[in-house]
Amino acid sequence: MPQLTLDQLTDLVTRALKRAGASKAMAQCTAQALVAAEAEGLGGHGLSRVALYCQHLREGRANGKAKPKIIKRKGATALVDAGGGLAFPACALAVQESITRARRTGIALVGVTNSHHMGALAYHLAPVAQAGMVGIAFTNSPAAINAWGGKRAFFGTNPVAAVFPRNNAEPVVIDLSLTEVTRGKIMVYAKEGRPIPLGWAVDKDGNPTTDPKAALTGSLNAIGGVKGAALALMVEVLCVGLTGAALSFENDSYFEPGNKPRIGHAILAIDPGALAGTDTYFSRLEVMITAMLRDEGVRLPGARRQKLTAAAREQGLQMSDAQVKELLALAEKKSV
Repeated sequence: MPQLTLDQLTDLVTRALKRAGASKAMAQCTAQALVAAEAEGLGGHGLSRVALYCQHLREGRANGKAKPKIIKRKGATALVDAGGGLAFPACALAVQESITRARRTGIALVGVTNSHHMGALAYHLAPVAQAGMVGIAFTNSPAAINAWGGKRAFFGTNPVAAVFPRNNAEPVVIDLSLTEVTRGKIMVYAKEGRPIPLGWAVDKDGNPTTDPKAALTGSLNAIGGVKGAALALMVEVLCVGLTGAALSFENDSYFEPGNKPRIGHAILAIDPGALAGTDTYFSRLEVMITAMLRDEGVRLPGARRQKLTAAAREQGLQMSDAQVKELLALAEKKSV
């Protein structure tokens, strides 16, 4: 099985996206994010998405030439229009804008409208943590969770993520969808022809299913039942009501022919210095972490991802022959 460096993979994915119609900047930005997700062990948001993104670019469901722009500014807030392109350039702009505004005002909320799949959510918040700020992110997505008591998919998986910077240590990273499992993971099962565990999803008629393809066109089970469905509603309003993006049920599935996604995102940056103070923030966080780790077996959120990324940077990633063949075909490249 081939072993590729992260740089080799990034180059390969960049070439594939450019060939499908993405601008150089969009292709590079997206490739870096997908390879980073793969390095973190998040295959559902990593290289498995390359072919899908390329398909969306070729079909016009994503505008490869879009240039995100800020269309509204007011105080501690701003709104970015992704222009129907892949989400990553727009998210990068939104994150930088949130950091800039939070430095001035202590807190900032930047929304993104008219966007596409945001990938692994916490990835976008790394610059916020590097700036010494707390970052929180939300996004909606095509309908995947039924409203409580209903049978049809209505809300998206609507993940949430947060980063909490630490002094001289990797940040605490929290990233979770509001379903028992991500759609990306089910997509991997479908691609590999494996059944999914019972309890992950129901089909389009509301029947429990182990068929990953039926799950992708059905509804995923929300975490915590009614509580998870309520959280999905909350994220929907933050990402759509505040940005003007399309509601989850108005966006067709990524995995079938459909309309142009008009997904919404929201990025929140908080400067600890504006509240109890930066020193107090770091001190209180470390007291909590130290106490947590006294309990044998406790693992900090994000630690596994960080460990896998460090190993991937040093050793590269082992790829299957089929994965490499697919990437080469998309990139029109015969060897690496």
